[in-house]
Amino acid sequence: MSQDSFLFTSESVSEGHPDKVSDRISDSIVDIFLAADPLSRVAVETLTTTNKVVLAGETRGPASITKELMEETARRVIKDIGYEQDGFHWKHADIEVLVHPQSVDIAQGVDSDGNKDEGAGDQGIMFGYACRETDVLMPAPIHFSHAILRSLAEARHADPESGLGPDSKSQVTLRYENGKPVGATSVVVSTQHSEDLSQEEIRELVRPHILKVLPEGWMCPEDELYVNPTGRFVIGGPDGDAGLTGRKIIVDTYGGAAPHGGGAFSGKDPTKVDRSAAYAARYLAKNVVAAGIADKCTIQLAYAIGVSKPLSIYVDTAGAGNVDEQKLSDVLQEVMDLSPRGIREHLGLSRPIYEQTAAYGHFGRTPREDGSFSWEKTDLVDALKAAL
Repeated sequence: MSQDSFLFTSESVSEGHPDKVSDRISDSIVDIFLAADPLSRVAVETLTTTNKVVLAGETRGPASITKELMEETARRVIKDIGYEQDGFHWKHADIEVLVHPQSVDIAQGVDSDGNKDEGAGDQGIMFGYACRETDVLMPAPIHFSHAILRSLAEARHADPESGLGPDSKSQVTLRYENGKPVGATSVVVSTQHSEDLSQEEIRELVRPHILKVLPEGWMCPEDELYVNPTGRFVIGGPDGDAGLTGRKIIVDTYGGAAPHGGGAFSGKDPTKVDRSAAYAARYLAKNVVAAGIADKCTIQLAYAIGVSKPLSIYVDTAGAGNVDEQKLSDVLQEVMDLSPRGIREHLGLSRPIYEQTAAYGHFGRTPREDGSFSWEKTDLVDALKAAL
């Protein structure tokens, strides 16, 4: 195959996947701190396994956020997801909170002081990406993988007797011709289910959700539709496999269609550039594509801990743009302050908006009235056009 004709695959996991249960608990802790004090500092990881949850990390915030409140919040999250199973139950799970104050060494580098601006919460590189494959300017394989699982989750929440369980995974392989997706060659969906449902019944429960999500005529051949290929998926969630915060970073971003800097998002307040700068990079890349400057755009940002300005800004339009990339890089820095403080203020990130980001991707979502997914707005289009 030429580079313009190929197969590409992305996967997604549901809100009930053990790693996503961990991500959501961690982000719920971020939210309760930010709701009490927008300047709170949070870095909390979560481990989940059979009827056991462990929270560990560092925080700085109001004394009202006690270990008891963190435990209560974790139980509420588990209940919302739908876990009332013998092996993992919101009411009966043992929850251990091992959270302690933030390191003073980190604090002195990150905090603003006198003429010193707020520094990045850690060193690292972050990437943002956008393309024209879908109406939300996301790569098609990850977009459809998320949508299938969202549809299944909505059906499960609407009908508790559906037989569907919280834990599920999807994988969509698309065929590209001339660099554009034209149809699915295979689809894999594994979903936790009640013991009394047969393999064929699960297959027919899942099929309508795939057909609803894929464009007309894109459905894969019947022998390339794999539903619960192991034959049984009754034991799932943290009872079936341990979960950890931050293990699904490709699911969270672009499904492997674009580079990833390596840092996870969940459990981190917006002074951590792993999260906020990745949001900023997506925001800029999406606005570049939405403005018609390029059909696809990758942006890399790099930071050093305690330093406010980015060390580098790299823009790549993969030959699909109509403007000089160095000029575009200069303009992007003019239309947005890319210091940690500048990003946080521009996108309104110091709000309790993160729990809802924990499943079905941080990108390609719809901005909401509460300020969540603000990085998906295309409100820089006019400024970019004018500057270029």
